Amino acid sequence: MKKRKLFGSLISEKNNNKISIILGARQVGKTTILNELYQNLINDNNGIYLDLDILSNYEKVSTYENLVNTLKLIGYKENQTEIFYLFLDEFQKYREFSKILKNVFDHHKNIKIYATGSSSVKIKDEIQESLAGRKIIHNLFPLDFEEFIIFKDNHDALQQLKNVDKLKGNELHIPLLQSLLQEFMVFGGYPEVVLSENKKTKIEVFESIFDLYVKKDLVEYLNINKILNVKRLIEILAINHSQKIKFEEIANVCALKEYEVKNYIEILKETFLISEVRPYFTNKNKELVKIPKIYFIDNGVRNFFMNQFGNIDNRQDSGFLFESYVLSELAKHGCKNIKFWQDKNNHEVDFIIDKVHKQIPIEVKYKRKLKHEDFIGLRTFIRQYPQTEEMFLVNPALQNTQTIEKTTVSLKLPYNLDLC
Repeated sequence: MKKRKLFGSLISEKNNNKISIILGARQVGKTTILNELYQNLINDNNGIYLDLDILSNYEKVSTYENLVNTLKLIGYKENQTEIFYLFLDEFQKYREFSKILKNVFDHHKNIKIYATGSSSVKIKDEIQESLAGRKIIHNLFPLDFEEFIIFKDNHDALQQLKNVDKLKGNELHIPLLQSLLQEFMVFGGYPEVVLSENKKTKIEVFESIFDLYVKKDLVEYLNINKILNVKRLIEILAINHSQKIKFEEIANVCALKEYEVKNYIEILKETFLISEVRPYFTNKNKELVKIPKIYFIDNGVRNFFMNQFGNIDNRQDSGFLFESYVLSELAKHGCKNIKFWQDKNNHEVDFIIDKVHKQIPIEVKYKRKLKHEDFIGLRTFIRQYPQTEEMFLVNPALQNTQTIEKTTVSLKLPYNLDLC
């Protein structure tokens, strides 16, 4: 059984009675990881697994009293010293369920809860208020590139990946990793898609995932009735992938009000379909301050809505897909507050990791040979922010260091992007 990296963090919380909440898109593996935790932690009658997508389980969890009585029927005793494990799959559909979990946490310190949710809409506010100090939230993304290789059972590629940071040079060719990365950039990291053997089956999996997404998340849970308009919005965002968003233009194309577009984009973000990257600035007179960019969290999802699964090197959007891949890998490796930078003269740096006391600029170039002009964005940024200590330029073939304005720029291959 191939385990996700997050499994290790979750299993280490087994003796911590805080509520471990796993959020993520449908079909990224939340149920699988919850089942793996169940199999590893349950012996005799020391726990219960409840799938809350099953209607018959509703009465069991509909009130605090019902839930505790359900646990007692399994064998839970309020005075037991052994931890009792409660696994709840898809808890987001029950409104105010966080208050029930709060009561369990407050009155039963011998119960450890693991819970999953497919949408953070309406969850985050509830759990921030009701479960303050009582929960640990984990986001489960689609597979990162290393997990992708593991799921492909490619041991040679995994060994190359472990040694790739040791390589130095200006014309590096790693055919195996390059081939896998190209596949990953086209089809993405949804586990079932990765494990499907051919293009036709992969597309069928995407169709199944998003039929369920529309039915369960958009219609049943969020009560959205303008489904065709939202689908059109998703298609427009796919076309404008990694571009700055003009809400008024999109609203006109989708036959929606501008405020509706903004609301639906928030929903798409909170259901883990897209991410928003906002501009980094300290000087409103010289830098872009408002207009965000939208990226799909998974390239395969974006390509599904574009109906484009062609070879990456034969596509006009290869640079955009590479940029999106880098952003996704940064997020999967735990980078927070990722922004982009642009001044009023249109000099731009693709990503800025905005930390408390420093900023890390990251430029992305999908080309094997770089020219002087490829460094203009970084050069302009460093002149405006001379305190910058490190910068990166991610590209497919170069791995070495250069100096710009006395600051070191690390040219880095795209296979291991743990830069935070």
